[in-house]
Formats: sequence, structure tokens, C-alpha cells
Amino acid sequence: MSNIIGITMGDPCGVGPEISIRALAGMSAQERETIRIYGNLPTLEAARAALGLDVDLTAHVVDLPVEGAPLPWGKLNPVAGDAAFRFIEKAVRDAEAGVIGCIVTAPISKEALNLAGHHYDGHTGMLRSLTGSKAAYMLLASERLKVIHVSTHVSLQEAIRRSTTERVLATIRAGDAHLRRIGYAAPKIAVAGINPHCGENGLFGTEDDDQIAPAVRAARAEGIDAHGPISADTVFHRAYSGVFDLVVAQYHDQGHIPVKLVAFDTAVNVSVELPIDRTSVDHGTAFDIAGKGIANHGNMISAIAYARKLVSGAARRDDA
Repeated sequence: MSNIIGITMGDPCGVGPEISIRALAGMSAQERETIRIYGNLPTLEAARAALGLDVDLTAHVVDLPVEGAPLPWGKLNPVAGDAAFRFIEKAVRDAEAGVIGCIVTAPISKEALNLAGHHYDGHTGMLRSLTGSKAAYMLLASERLKVIHVSTHVSLQEAIRRSTTERVLATIRAGDAHLRRIGYAAPKIAVAGINPHCGENGLFGTEDDDQIAPAVRAARAEGIDAHGPISADTVFHRAYSGVFDLVVAQYHDQGHIPVKLVAFDTAVNVSVELPIDRTSVDHGTAFDIAGKGIANHGNMISAIAYARKLVSGAARRDDA
């Protein structure tokens, strides 16, 4: 198992190049040896200049061409969307070949991606397609709160439709397996309800009783320490307080809002159940500050640290 971490630069017009460079600059020489940035060298050199840093890039960049690079900072551009896709595609192929052990993705613009003809709802859907995976789950990890999602980038109406017993159970299983992988012997998992007060015995909807509760019972029958459904207005506080190791959120905002409230600059986005490992920053391209040298790279540092944890865990499994 390779110990190399492959950072995809993200949208060339966003803050991805800057946070990648700043993270690299803050590493020891030994740590830098395990880093490859999949991106465009002229763009990264422009980001380095904006930051006023003196860090050698030549040994650490997998350079892919971008027409007109460096592109103007902070501007929506389909050329940038296509480039972001190609950076990720190359990193995925290298991960599949064992050249790198984990991918860390800087932010992309979904709008630029789609303008370039790559019709995905974000990184997770793209990675699922590139790897031929049937399923992938988004897990947000912070020091005191971890959340995995039954659905993500869909409308609220569609999210409710997707909270089937089968899908909720699959999400519980995926979360349990991931936490065991990173060292939890017996993860305690809470499953959030979808309706206010979990439907109040059908008064506010029956989805919790009809769809979510059976999934929790099935998970417990498999030996998973799952609990719920638990009302979403209390479950995240309980998990943050240490009662649960992981919360299964039924839809995007239900899980993202509490994590971003308590760990906006440090939460890591992890793709679970792909055949390759991937972590990511949990923020967008920040076009409004791109190129100004002021982007906070705390998320990138956290994502790289989590990637190293995954690579180390995979290496231990290979040696067993």
C-alpha cells in the first residue's frame, strides 16, 4: 500500500491551489516526500506568488495542462471545470494502480464542472462513476462529531423518498465499518429521525416508524450498536457530548449544519465504501477571496491528516 497522498488542486480559479501550497509549505521535508499535487504547475506557481511563499513545487506536482493557465482568479470558467475533472480522473487512476494511497480533494465548482460537460452533483458522484462503484457515502468527521448521510445533493423531496429501510440500513453498515477501520472497537451509532419528533407516533408523518425504525432493528440484529430513530433536534448535541460515536443523518443539511457549526474550519469530508480512499476539505471554492492569499488552509491540513490515518490503517491490514 502506497503512503503517497495525492492532493487534487480543485478548480484552478478557486482557493484550492492556495490551500494546497500553504499545506505543503507547512510540512517537514519528510512529510513533503509523501505528497503529490495533481494540478497545473503555472497555476500553482501563481498561487505560490500570491502567498509570498518559497516552496519547491517541481518534485511534488503531477502537472496537467490547462489552456490559458493561469486562469483569472475568482471567475466561473468551464475550462477550469474541465481541468478540475481531469485532475481528479488522473488521481483516481493512480490510486487504482497503487501509485498513491489516498486522494485529498480541494474544492471544485459544480457549476463549472457541469458547464464543461461533466454532469455530476459533486465529488462523491464523480468518484462513484470513475471507479464503477454502486454506492458511496459522505461522512463528515470532526474531533467531537461525526455524521454519515443517507442522501446528499438532492432536493428535500427526493431525500425523503431515498430514506428507505434498505438505504438507511446500508448507511448504518457503512458507517459502522468505517469507524471500526479507524480504530473504534464497537461504534455506537445514532440514527436521526426525518420528521419533527420522529413523527410523534404518526402525528407528523409515518416515515420514521415505517422506514427508519426497521433499519435500526435490522442493524441491531446484525450486531451493530445502532439506536433510533432519535429526534434530530437532540441527537447531534448528544453525539457532540460523547454519547454516540456517529450520527446517521437522513439528508444533506440535517448533517452538514451541525458539523459546520461546531467544526467549520476543521471538519473533513470522507468518501466511504469506494474502492479507493478519499478525503476532502469541507468548504467551497471561495471565488470571492481566490488569489488574495488569505484562504484558511485548516480544512486541508485536517483532510491530509485523516488521509494519513487511512493510509496507515490500510498498510496495517496489508501487513496482517
